[in-house]
Amino acid sequence: MEILIKNADTLLTMDDETREFTNADVLIRDGVIAAIGPGLESSGEVVHAAGCVVTPGLVNTHHHLFQTLTRAVPGGQDALLFGWLKTLYPIWARFGPDEMRISAMIGLSELALSGCSMSSDHLYLYPNGSRLEDTIDAARDVGLRFHPTRGAMSIGESDGGLPPDALVEREGDILNDAIRLIDTHHDADVGSMLRVGIAPCSPFSVSRELMRDAAILARDKGVMLHTHLAENDEDIAYSMEQFGCRPGQYAEDLGWTGDDVWHAHCVKLDGQEIDLFARTGTGVAHCPCSNCRLGSGIAPVRAMRDRGVKVGLGVDGSASNDSGNLIDEARQAMLLQRVARGADQMSAREALYIATRGGAQVLGRDDCGQLSVGKRADIAIWDVSGIEAAGSWDKAALLLAGPRKVTHLFVEGRQVVRDGNMATIDLPRAIEQQNGLAQKLIG
Repeated sequence: MEILIKNADTLLTMDDETREFTNADVLIRDGVIAAIGPGLESSGEVVHAAGCVVTPGLVNTHHHLFQTLTRAVPGGQDALLFGWLKTLYPIWARFGPDEMRISAMIGLSELALSGCSMSSDHLYLYPNGSRLEDTIDAARDVGLRFHPTRGAMSIGESDGGLPPDALVEREGDILNDAIRLIDTHHDADVGSMLRVGIAPCSPFSVSRELMRDAAILARDKGVMLHTHLAENDEDIAYSMEQFGCRPGQYAEDLGWTGDDVWHAHCVKLDGQEIDLFARTGTGVAHCPCSNCRLGSGIAPVRAMRDRGVKVGLGVDGSASNDSGNLIDEARQAMLLQRVARGADQMSAREALYIATRGGAQVLGRDDCGQLSVGKRADIAIWDVSGIEAAGSWDKAALLLAGPRKVTHLFVEGRQVVRDGNMATIDLPRAIEQQNGLAQKLIG
């Protein structure tokens, strides 16, 4: 099957040379980019892109999709990380499979409408019969490329952990379910729509033994590892008190560095830890809006990038962000580095690169994140003829003056967003279901 994207004003490739084309076409054949250039022809469907900027689909490297059902919860609106978690844990304990599936469907649709074609997810609690399959089914319906991770918590309050005992699991059960999920769902092939990872929640909610065993299992199965690390000052203090070392040392000691590992947040990494991540190829999911919302600080992204650390973006959960708009996340990443270090410290194009190619690198997806012949056809089309870009001298600088909603989105050559609306699911019905579930929780 062929689709021709015709006559884009600007095409930002994010390829190895970061090439840009004007008045260019993109030919999609069987889910892959077959040709790029002017004057292409096809007997298939033609999508007219005059007045538009075309980019690779954005990549979200950290999310908690279940939290889409608990936005702006009173009691947690003005709390730091640990207090925020203690407010939300009892609410999440009442979730079941329906809450997991519908909240994932809403969160993934919100991402798609903001130009995101591939998303990870970190699901670390499984109350009332919930399973990772609840989110996998949602992603299949929405049509996004999906990297779900089997998260877990094993140390409850009675053992000195943060989560309530009702939300923790036995470590043997956690590892056995991870094996089941990988054997059932993980697809390592080029062009895969579904890859499963292993992701104990955080150093303050699981044991050293689970962290070590998870790393051993992931390497045995050939899957990636993910967790939270060095998110805020409380996180650093906990690590020093409980483990006698900083988070980077803790991660290295337990096998949690390498090109098959990525850590969320990393707001408080110091210079030695940044060098460690650069040397080992360890990735970082930068979540600027959530870090601002929880008052965690500004991650040293400029230093990470300058030293060669792989950095992608994450919207994080909608209980700590209240939004899941990835193009907004890219703009916030750019602005925070400018606030922290100066206006010349991150350009709009570099932030967009982090949101596309950077995220694909973090997730180990060399087949995605760029517009290049032979790469997967994950493509976002942005209409820059509207009011957001009116008067802009450089309409390719989307993060400075441009739309916050995509006009068309293709994933593996399949159209997921058409004319600004979801093309794969009945979004108004899903929103109605979401709001109904939220009202029951509010009760």
